[in-house]
Order: sequence, then C-alpha cells, then structure tokens
Amino acid sequence: MSSSLHSEPPLWLPRLTPAMRQVVERIARARHTPMQELGAVQARRAYAMGSQTLELPALVLAQGTEQTIVARDGTPLRARLYWPSPSTERATAAVAPLPVVLYLHGGGFTIGSVETHDILCRRMASLSGAAVVSLDYRLAPERRFPCAVHDAFDALCWLGSQGHEWGLDGRRLAVAGDSAGGTLAAVAAIQARDAGIALAAQVLIYPGTTAHQDTESHHFYATGPVLNKPLIDWFFRQYIDWDERTDWRFAPLLAPELEAVAPALLVLAECDPLVDEGLAYADRLRLAGVDVELELYRGVAHEFIKMGHALPEAMQAHRAIAAWLQRAFSL
Repeated sequence: MSSSLHSEPPLWLPRLTPAMRQVVERIARARHTPMQELGAVQARRAYAMGSQTLELPALVLAQGTEQTIVARDGTPLRARLYWPSPSTERATAAVAPLPVVLYLHGGGFTIGSVETHDILCRRMASLSGAAVVSLDYRLAPERRFPCAVHDAFDALCWLGSQGHEWGLDGRRLAVAGDSAGGTLAAVAAIQARDAGIALAAQVLIYPGTTAHQDTESHHFYATGPVLNKPLIDWFFRQYIDWDERTDWRFAPLLAPELEAVAPALLVLAECDPLVDEGLAYADRLRLAGVDVELELYRGVAHEFIKMGHALPEAMQAHRAIAAWLQRAFSL
C-alpha cells in the first residue's frame, strides 16, 4: 500500500512517531504506482513483493505445513499450519493436541495471501504457544461478497469439528485477522456464537466495521499514511455492491446484537482511517457485556503490525496478542 507526501505537509504528519514518519517518507520516495491504478492481479504482485520488507526476520519454526480445507461449495481452500516450535510438530495421537488460531490476512478482500502474512503468523505461533492456521480465502473481484465470509466461517467450523486430524484441539479455538481479515474474524466470531461454537477468543487488528467509511478518522486520514481513501474505495468496489454494504457481514458494527460473542482483543493504530470504527466496535462489545481488551498504539499507521523491523510498536503488539491468547487458552 502506498501514499504520497504533498508539497504542504498533511495535517496528520505531526501525529506520527519519528520512526513511522521515516517509513512514510521511504514509501513516498519509492514512488510506487498506487495499487488502485494497477488492477487486482498486478496489485497482488506488488503487495506480495513488498509485504515483508519491514518485517522482522522469520522465526525458525517447524516448516509451515500446507493443508487444504474444503469450502461449502466444494472448493479446496489452501491453508498453512504453523506449530509453535520445531519440537511441537507431531502427528501422533499420543501427543496432546494444541489450541489453534484461525488467521485471516488483510488486504481489502482483494490482495494478500498466506505468503504475505507468513512472518506474522510464525511470530503469533511462537510467542503464544498455540498453533496457527492461515487461510487463503478467495479474493475479489473474482469472488465477491460474501464469498470470503463463507470461506472464513467454513474454515473455522472445520477446525472446530475436524482439527483433531491435524493434531489440533477444536475445543480451544480462536479467530484472528488484520484489516479486512479483522472484519472477517469479527463476523466469524458472531457466526460462531450463533452456531453454538464456543470460541476462546477473537483478535481484531485494525478491523473495518462500518458500512460507509464516514467517521472522523476516515476524513482526517483520507490522504494516508499507508492506507488512504482512494485505495479503500477501490478495494470495496472490487468486493461488494453499494446496496449490500449495510449487511452486517460486511459491517459488523451493524450486527443486531453482540451478546455472548468471544472475548475480544482489539489492536488499533492511532493514525489510521479505521481507528474510529475499531473504537466504536470495542464500545459496542463492552455494552453487550463482552470481555474486551483494547490496545491503541499511538503515532503509527495501518499495517504497522507488519513493520517490526522499523517500529517497536509492532513488537509490542505481537507480545500483547500472544499474552491475550495464552490467557484465553490457559497456556
């Protein structure tokens, strides 16, 4: 994702930490073609090429095991299973099954993959002690709303009922995701409650939750950094028709009721168009009696969770997520 610095400094620039400002300046100097001008296929390639540039080195775990989960329409969905350490990769029934987190990557429902979020999922598994399953749900515009919603929930149901086939404990199950993946995770948590699936936790990293992106933070950060209005508009044109945007499966803030959904950790970036809707969703969950922990990282932008090489806040967030999962799973 990219943004540009203008001849007159944008109003949001002073809010950034020095390290975040350096990242934004670096992005501007690179002069990449904006993703919304590339088309979906080229945008995916561009994001894949740069997605791990600012990440920490990949942790050495057991090799991510390639797996398949079958969606409701019979389509095989690629998934990657991460064990917390090489010593925990095991296939025998004699070893106690591990709790598992279904991870749903970000990318505006249009870009992103198992590969682009490989390092993040490795760190989540290693730091938490839980297994992580990263899902390649189907992307827009080839598969539009609600296909990604169905794929995410189908994978969650499979892990709950058949995860034991992979050495996983489907009774200790959580869902997590960033950005669009955070939206899918929030929706899956509601669907799990409705289906009688007891989730231990949901981890929502700067999720989208509103129908029309009309909050104050969307206006203030319309020109960036990292995520901006033209890119958001382009993502959603790929994914969903305008008259469907009030469907709560796109905008979980509009869900009729949120009582009894899984305890939630929300990880938000202050300098992000999505921050206000993340805060609003945390408030709604609390009003519904849900156990909520909110981590708001000041001075950083959208996608910061994947910038651990440049931003200390990314590592702080990784540790906060791991601690939340450990408490949820009693690890």
